[in-house]
Amino acid sequence: MNLTFLRYLPGLGGPPVRQVVPGPGSGGGPAPAALHYLLAELPELLLAAVLDLPAGQLLATYAADRDHQPSLVAPAVTAAIQQASLLSQDPEEELTELLLTLPSQLHLVRLRPGGQQALYLAIGSHDTNLALARQVAEDAVRLLAV
Repeated sequence: MNLTFLRYLPGLGGPPVRQVVPGPGSGGGPAPAALHYLLAELPELLLAAVLDLPAGQLLATYAADRDHQPSLVAPAVTAAIQQASLLSQDPEEELTELLLTLPSQLHLVRLRPGGQQALYLAIGSHDTNLALARQVAEDAVRLLAV
């Protein structure tokens, strides 16, 4: 029996909204803790995710709206990181951050040293200062190393 009105009830109609969701097997590890830190510092956050790059797996996600789906963004973020890392002229240098700007949104990807994990966040450009978002993302990446 298909009860379509149930999808409009919170928590029943799609991906969880306004809560940090740990990925499979990550439990209460550093990835959900990093996203909780982001939410405490940037309450206007639209979307956030911690990605395990070698496995291509989401370790934790957050979405402010059902239209924002981290699972759809993850492959694009992984591809962008791979493409951007090819731009380095010096093999000693390591990619640390990617920034994509849209008229209404800022998308920031901060890589953990070693490039094994990435923190992705999307915020409204009119709601948040870019310098503040970059600093908070850097601090959240430090939490991933714990």
